[in-house]
Amino acid sequence: MPTDLNAPLPVRKGEELPIEPLEAYLLEHLPGSSGPLTVEQFSHGHSNLTYLLKLGDREMVLRRPPFGNQVKTAHDMGREYRVLSQLHSIYAPAPRPFLYCEDPSVLGDAFYVMERRHGVILRKRLPSGLAIDEPTAKRLSESAIDNLVALHTLDYQSAGLSGLGKPEGFVQRQVEGWSKRYVQAMTEPIPGMDRIATWLSENIPSDSRASVIHNDYKYDNLLLDPDDLTRVEAVLDWEMATLGDPLMDLGTTLGYWVEANDPQELQVAAFGPTTLPGTLTRSQLIERYQDQSGQTVNNPVFYYCFGVFKIAVIVQQIYARYVRGHTQDPRFANLNRIVAIMSQQANTAIERGDL
Repeated sequence: MPTDLNAPLPVRKGEELPIEPLEAYLLEHLPGSSGPLTVEQFSHGHSNLTYLLKLGDREMVLRRPPFGNQVKTAHDMGREYRVLSQLHSIYAPAPRPFLYCEDPSVLGDAFYVMERRHGVILRKRLPSGLAIDEPTAKRLSESAIDNLVALHTLDYQSAGLSGLGKPEGFVQRQVEGWSKRYVQAMTEPIPGMDRIATWLSENIPSDSRASVIHNDYKYDNLLLDPDDLTRVEAVLDWEMATLGDPLMDLGTTLGYWVEANDPQELQVAAFGPTTLPGTLTRSQLIERYQDQSGQTVNNPVFYYCFGVFKIAVIVQQIYARYVRGHTQDPRFANLNRIVAIMSQQANTAIERGDL
């Protein structure tokens, strides 16, 4: 099996980094480093931009906000850097960050640089030559949810992460906040999204407890050991990490978890290979989470529908950037269709009262 199935590519047009000022900054702030600097880009992300830096014989990863970003709070590089600075020492899957820069003369925006880890990232379509049998798919899905439980049960106070967020009233703020973000990013009416927002606001449960939450936990944010795909080597993309209700984090994961019996249109829009035979269903994920964490998940439909709605809003935000001319990435041209499909899925779950 290849050692790295997340290979970087040439940098996309319009997303190039200024090599000379970046190389000078890195050489000044990373003692012992030597040039030259070369830059490639990891092409699969839809939010913050991620680049592979090769500075002499040293490899690192750079993260920066998207060009034309209008939602500053969703792309806070300093915050992401601080989270990883505290988290990596107590949670092995969190990559170690090296430096943070907010000087606009370097890249024109804030960025941070972290260690590079190698491994396998599973997306909707498996790489050529890679097959996952049913027992492996089952263990992989169990490992994914167990790793989420491990994050949720960390002693965040001892890690110095008490100031990461305000867990009191978290659920209500999340519903209100994502509803507001949808309105701001709306490019065309989608009645199903309005219905979900209303239903969520009318069915807000009490906060369960507080923990560190990733807020975007899914297969393609997991880096897996190439020699054992059931072992999580790293968790990526910490831009939305905070302190909050872990059941809302679980809901986001459930929102990404498309099943083999879901509508075909939703399967086409899947964010990972969660339809593989042997993979746990959403209901089984909840059971596993309860068994491993000791926390009961009451009203799972609410958390699932919130997850679907939140993901749909994120997709809508990306689509709005495309419509408004802030990016020319052709991958974004039909994302409005995914928003409509996801809104339909959440409304169906509400009507059924089941995942």
